Amino acid sequence: RRLLAKTKPLSDLRDMFEGARILVAPLDWGLGHAARCVPIIKALITHGAVPVIGADKGPLALLREEFPTLEHVRIPGIEVRYTKGRSQAWAMAKQFPAMLRSVSEEQQLMDRLRKDLQLDAVISDQRFGIRANDVPSVLLTHQLFPFTPLLQGPLRWMNLRKVKRFHRCWIPDVPDVPGLAGELSHGHHMPSNVHYIGPVSRFSDGDVRASSERHRVVAVISGPEPQRALFEQKVITQLRTIDGRHLVVSGTPGKQKERQEGNIRIVPHLKGEALHISLLGAELIVGRSGYTTLMDLNALGRSALLVPTPGQGEQEYLGRIHATIGDHIIQQQHELDIAKVLVKLPGDRIPLNSRDLLLQALGDLKALIKVR
Repeated sequence: RRLLAKTKPLSDLRDMFEGARILVAPLDWGLGHAARCVPIIKALITHGAVPVIGADKGPLALLREEFPTLEHVRIPGIEVRYTKGRSQAWAMAKQFPAMLRSVSEEQQLMDRLRKDLQLDAVISDQRFGIRANDVPSVLLTHQLFPFTPLLQGPLRWMNLRKVKRFHRCWIPDVPDVPGLAGELSHGHHMPSNVHYIGPVSRFSDGDVRASSERHRVVAVISGPEPQRALFEQKVITQLRTIDGRHLVVSGTPGKQKERQEGNIRIVPHLKGEALHISLLGAELIVGRSGYTTLMDLNALGRSALLVPTPGQGEQEYLGRIHATIGDHIIQQQHELDIAKVLVKLPGDRIPLNSRDLLLQALGDLKALIKVR
């Protein structure tokens, strides 16, 4: 068995990876997983690695737009569909066998990719089949203890088994409870391969200032269909009756064209810097209570009106804990009232301190690569 080397001092990490080829493969349920891989890829490039993007459809379009010169490979995934109702339990149960097959198919594809791409390491964002025993493999996840509508206990046990198969598990949260993810990423019996890397966001670095083109409301739409489209239409319908100029980012890169509907500018996607600028200039931010959104808002130091995807247990849980903490306003989709929130806007929030946790995790990954 390979012995794992100790992490190097931070002073030795400026060009640590020396051209190591590292596959970064996000899950393709919406765009959140791809978006949170942006700061990971930037950090790898900064420290001398050569990232290879592995994704498909919208996530691949997002990452190729952010990193047009990077090598990429298509890694198909299951296209999860939600229902139009407030419960997703039956829809997810029906798709569970396909999810298991997808992991097996990913593993078979990975057996080929690791040789064809000459990979030195793998960072898989919630794709359990993208790993190899003889290639340092990192799982990026905030869901050690996921909330599920059915059989939560057995499914959490199964999830932890899969987590332990990776050399490392990076949790994009702080170790202090509740962090941003609460019970999802904190527990009494943590796997020994877990490293907290702090919240990661594409808005964490760079001196970006809000432009003169400000909007009263900026709404960021995301998630699987048909709930994505239902949320978008509900937001647009309400913004038509609210004075001021508004921006809706529909979360459909490569699928729609930009358009103007009265006082609302609707764009399919914005690159990181453009979205950063727009959010800084917003009087009110509206979005889902997904984890990537929470990390982005943490980096911006902004509170927002957040709407959990109906029936999505994780987002509903995150909505509850952040409503209790009081750092965001939470509304249910069927009770959405943007105008009400504009009467009394939420205040700013203090970002969590991550204390160079990502840099330490990168040094540890370099140590794993060296002992191969």
